[in-house]
Amino acid sequence: MNEKTLYDQIKQGNAQALKRLFHLHYKPLCTYVVQFTKSMPEAEDIVQGIFVRLWASRETLTNVASPKAYLYRSAHNAYIDKFRKSKKESTLLETLKYEALSSQLEEDDTLLQQRIAKTKNLIDGLPKRCKEIVLLSKQEGYKNREIAEKLGISIKTVEAQLGVAFKKIREGFKDDKFLFFVLLMGF
Repeated sequence: MNEKTLYDQIKQGNAQALKRLFHLHYKPLCTYVVQFTKSMPEAEDIVQGIFVRLWASRETLTNVASPKAYLYRSAHNAYIDKFRKSKKESTLLETLKYEALSSQLEEDDTLLQQRIAKTKNLIDGLPKRCKEIVLLSKQEGYKNREIAEKLGISIKTVEAQLGVAFKKIREGFKDDKFLFFVLLMGF
């Protein structure tokens, strides 16, 4: 029985004709589609879908000169449709990821600004000499020895004052889930 006869019988609802056409073209169609998909399971899904749609629309099928050409064209179109849908989903997913990250960055930036302000307030609340040492150390970048020389005090005093400052800052952030020591590096 030739392909044209099988196709005509499918139009009339003959499931055996569909089965024969399927067995005749399934493997070659999969081999054809795998050239595009680079995945045999994906190619098999596409080809199976073609035969499912062929059967589902059997009552409205038009006459074709070559059922084989029709199946190959259907396979190619099904791949293109799947590719476009996948690309759309991928673009949508990327857009959603970007929006989520942007939102998170905005929240992080707001939180960062709040922590910076809180750290500045805590430093402003330190005793005058302690504040001066912290600012020289963290804002100006002086080493402990340089601070000691500049202020005419011992290195031990500088270390002790920095210890006091860090302790007060830590206490100021004790309710914060994330101690924010990095802020001291460049507020």
